[in-house]
Amino acid sequence: MTTAADLDDGALEFDCVPESDQSFENALAKAADGERLTVDDAVELLTTGTESPGIDAARKERVLELADRRRAEEVGDTVTFVANLNNNVTTACNTGCLFCNFKNPDSAFEKGSDVEHTGFTKTPAESREAVQDGLDRGIYEVTSVSGLHPAFALDGEHREILESYDNPAKTVNYKPPERYETDPGTYVEQLAAMSVGGVHLHSMTPEEAYHARRGTDRSYESIYRRLREAGLDSAPGTAAEILVDEVREVICPGKMDTAAWVDAMEGAAAAGLPVTSTMMYGHVENEMHRAKHLKVIRDLQDRTGAITEFVPLSFIHQQTPLYEAGVVDGGASRDEDELVVAVARLFLDNIDHIQSSWVKSGDEHGLKLLNCGADDFMGTILSEEITTRAGGEHGEFRSVADYVEMVGAIGRPLAERSTDYERTRRVEMDGGPYGPELGPRADGTPLLD
Repeated sequence: MTTAADLDDGALEFDCVPESDQSFENALAKAADGERLTVDDAVELLTTGTESPGIDAARKERVLELADRRRAEEVGDTVTFVANLNNNVTTACNTGCLFCNFKNPDSAFEKGSDVEHTGFTKTPAESREAVQDGLDRGIYEVTSVSGLHPAFALDGEHREILESYDNPAKTVNYKPPERYETDPGTYVEQLAAMSVGGVHLHSMTPEEAYHARRGTDRSYESIYRRLREAGLDSAPGTAAEILVDEVREVICPGKMDTAAWVDAMEGAAAAGLPVTSTMMYGHVENEMHRAKHLKVIRDLQDRTGAITEFVPLSFIHQQTPLYEAGVVDGGASRDEDELVVAVARLFLDNIDHIQSSWVKSGDEHGLKLLNCGADDFMGTILSEEITTRAGGEHGEFRSVADYVEMVGAIGRPLAERSTDYERTRRVEMDGGPYGPELGPRADGTPLLD
């Protein structure tokens, strides 16, 4: 397995470089006229001009102002959020992504292991209990993104296929659940356990879908149809990182390539599931990679129309292998965060909603991004683990009252939304108490006492 220490001096010498034959002024003029932007246009806007190093402050503000106007024209001034719960099933994973500190080696969870760790694996019953508790608090959505536990299989039939292989641990990354202290069940069992009480279940990344079909020749569409039958309502377009393979070969060499990620997302859409899209930036990639990634997302939306939102994820570096090995010395700057959001708004002309993340950026900077082209401010989450375990410092939970205080500070209207943005409820900032009302058991009671 590749580690950050294995990367030699040439590993970061990419074929894609942030250069173009376009000019910043021409690219900005095209954006102002509403023309569809090219990759070169995006590079010029992300760099505020490739003819000079660094980010030009005045040019940056012109890009941000244009993106903010475009946001107002397309979706209005209302800032939305979703009342949701994170229920990640397991941290057991042996994929070896160098940007991640969420995972624990699966061997640490095996019976008789003396490896100390802070990870976890939940049974389907424990997942159901967590969701039931969230529903009682008023949530509408449960998001579940987990490590690729070798004992996970799609269902009983898939488990039989995996067990039929000679040396399945090596050939198809499968180990029987009896080897572990806790049996995670199958994907179908976990999703069925979480799909209770009318909650919207948002789960199964492309990488998890790959794990749920490994050892077979089944299509992604068939996998997602099986998962939809079990209760899946929409799929997160995470595991995208940067959708340019020369970057993926550095930061996540054990993961699927760009074509496979796109294939999985198209399969989810063909199965009738709405999907989201993401980009994790600020590590080893450059602005050309970011622009090419946006093009992959826009092309996917042209073909499927299934993407409900784009979520830029600024790399949290502090406790990741890339940082600990000295491959990176930090994440994206605030200027870069602002330009990524703004250029996403201008480039992704077929996706209505751009999200700002208080988990990644904190409250103050996250609010600033809402004036750079973003219109959604994530969700209440109730339990956040992935960013926190990578060194994130911005907390694990936001209440509706927190949203009222934050969004009120920038003078914008606030609305609770459903996962697919089809249902919204204006939150009247009249002194409270404030709680969700869209959830199946929500009645306006605050999420926490």
